[in-house]
Amino acid sequence: QVQLVESGGGSVQARGSLRLSCAYSKYTSSNYCMGWFRQAPGQEREGVAVIYTGGGSPIYADSVKGRFTISQDNAKNTVYLELNSLRPEDTAMYYCAASPLYRGSCTLWAARFAYWGQGTQVTVSS
Repeated sequence: QVQLVESGGGSVQARGSLRLSCAYSKYTSSNYCMGWFRQAPGQEREGVAVIYTGGGSPIYADSVKGRFTISQDNAKNTVYLELNSLRPEDTAMYYCAASPLYRGSCTLWAARFAYWGQGTQVTVSS
């Protein structure tokens, strides 16, 4: 089981930046895919970025490539999402989630993630 707590959301103007943090706790030494997702009102939950705690390259949604960066500090059990060049359409509740590997790799498919945080709101004004 994995418990996750997000922080770092807030309100920012377009072209601004934010850094989200996801502190997690787990009760085994297993590695997990740690993903960031977002959901705007009336829209489906969208995978933004995912990284594997065991190493390897992260995966990004096309909509955030070149603007968002996911990173991790395994010693602190924390995953970060750096949001740059923010746009009003990035406004959403951002969630951190954890999942075992699926067929040997990580995915941005929300249905594969069993553990979720409560979310942190990001609001971008024009």
